[in-house]
This record gives sequence, structure tokens and C-alpha cells, in this order.
Amino acid sequence: MKVAIIRYNAGNIRSVSFALERLGVEAIVTDNHDELRTADRVIFPGVGHAESAMEHLKAVGLNTVIPELKQPVLGICLGMQLMCTRSKEGNTDCLGIMNCDVVSMNALAIADGPARCKIPHVGWNEIYDLKTNLFYGIAEDDFAYFIHSYAVLPNEYSIAHSRHGILFAAAMRKDNFFAVQFHPEKSGRTGKKIIENFLNIQL
Repeated sequence: MKVAIIRYNAGNIRSVSFALERLGVEAIVTDNHDELRTADRVIFPGVGHAESAMEHLKAVGLNTVIPELKQPVLGICLGMQLMCTRSKEGNTDCLGIMNCDVVSMNALAIADGPARCKIPHVGWNEIYDLKTNLFYGIAEDDFAYFIHSYAVLPNEYSIAHSRHGILFAAAMRKDNFFAVQFHPEKSGRTGKKIIENFLNIQL
């Protein structure tokens, strides 16, 4: 199986590569359009700022390549947010794969009452309302590891939820595009199983 990790200015590419190596999978890290199109699986990682990330994707033409991919694609953290229509982080137009917006968790927590939760959201949190075989073998209320200040509210693409001050989409799916707000590469046994499920997933 050929697995490609999208190369751009994302901060967690190495940890994703190591997670795949622990499963016996040696992935290529690339921004080459043809290599991405011909891979069996594509992982779209991300830790960083939406505006600068989109600028980089546009500079190398990945903003048009990624939405056209036909194989299973997994967005992680910022990679998930960049699959959306627009992000409040820098008021950035994103890839538009999923018709939903990325919002500031801090702004919503304040609007909803006293901010009781520390932002950014860093650490372990339950995931639940699990749907699709991405979560095969994962129990409701199992824990995953999050690092984020922006999130997507529950929507038609949601396949898992979590709560940190606000209820938000912990994972989404549209067609061949899967996305998780948490970091499976940092989520222990749960994350390992989710990555295995993605590698084995059938559309």
C-alpha cells in the first residue's frame, strides 16, 4: 500500500510518519501532485495557523489538487479545519470540501457564559456519537488527544463529537474525505486503532 503524507508547513508530519512506522507502514512525505493522486491513502496533517497554511497550499497548487483526490484522505487537526469552507483564524477561505466553518472556541465559550475551560484545548478528552467504520473497535467515551483553539460545530458531516466548553465535531466525513480534530498519532491505543481503520477502510 502506498501512503502519502502531504508536505506543507504543518508541525506534526514527523509524528504522523512515526505512527505509521509503528504499524509497519513507510509513508512518503510529498507535495508532488502525481504522487498524491496515485497514492492508495493520503494523510493531510496539520499543526499551525490556517491563513499561513492556505497560503502555502496555494503557492504549490495543492489547494486545487487536494479537493480532487479520489482515494481515502484523512485530515488531522488543522488538516481537518482546512477541509472546511472558511476559518475564523485569519478570516481564511479554506478548501471548501465540507460546507462548514471553523470558529473560535474562546469566543463561543465567552458568548455562552463564563469561560470555564482553558483555551487552547490541550489534553485528553472523550469522543462519542461515533459513526462509520473509522471508529471500528473504539468504545463510546474513549479518550483522544487534542491541541486546538478553533473548532467546527456539530454539522451534517459529523461522525464523532467532543466537548470542551462547547460541543464540537471531533470527526467528520464527506465521501472519501475523513477528518479528525484530535491527534490519532498522539492518542495511544485509540489513535493507533483509528489509523489502522483508516488504512483498511473501504469506500
